[in-house]
Amino acid sequence: MLVLEYDGTRFCGWQSQPDGRSVQQAVEGAMSRLAGTPRKATAAGRTDAGVHAHAMPVTIAMPDRWSCADLQRAANALLPIDIAVRAVYPVQDSANARRSALGRRYRYTVATTVQARSPFRNRLAWALGRTLDLAAMQRCADLLPGLHDFRAFAAVGEPKPHYRCQVTEARWNHDGDGCAYFTIAADRFLHHMVRMLVGTMVDIGLGRRPEGDMARLIHLEHNGDTSPPAPAAGLAFVSAGYPAELVTGDGVSW
Repeated sequence: MLVLEYDGTRFCGWQSQPDGRSVQQAVEGAMSRLAGTPRKATAAGRTDAGVHAHAMPVTIAMPDRWSCADLQRAANALLPIDIAVRAVYPVQDSANARRSALGRRYRYTVATTVQARSPFRNRLAWALGRTLDLAAMQRCADLLPGLHDFRAFAAVGEPKPHYRCQVTEARWNHDGDGCAYFTIAADRFLHHMVRMLVGTMVDIGLGRRPEGDMARLIHLEHNGDTSPPAPAAGLAFVSAGYPAELVTGDGVSW
């Protein structure tokens, strides 16, 4: 299992696509060179274009000759500058970064001051540059923990067996650096779910829509009344959790 950190600005997302630069293609290309044969990588989450990752677990089968430390050094020598391998762990042969995950955590960053215009900040945050009512937004976030049907906060696309997600954490905070942060953890996430939740809560925080809309939207079976999704630049995959027995030995990390 590789744990990746990447800046998603110049990627079309995690998943390989015929006409775009993807994280998956870059990782599989580097690992295939090191293995001497084609390799297939599976990530815990399929981030969209422009979305970042701080610690994205990725499972990939590699020859036994590679120690964790050697693999980390070699991979970081081959990967592009906007991807880094933070850690490598030996895992069970059956491990799958997506299917084995017990939960995932994302964080969304909204820059709320005039400094939001900075090119060093707006690459990793929604450069909103306006004050938000974080108390109202937190009251909206307080409605999210538990098992809910999040159909109203899912992009229209291929039908799914169900739209239920078990949210275990949802909170807004402000660290005094001109940014508001939304952290959410759940067993699974729907396509655009976090960005649509943030877009709706920011509209409430700006007074563009009533606070009571959040409770109403959670019970809708369509996304027609949901605010547009927040920009991709503010979203980052933070971590995923796994059963302790998945890791079979000592790994290496920064």
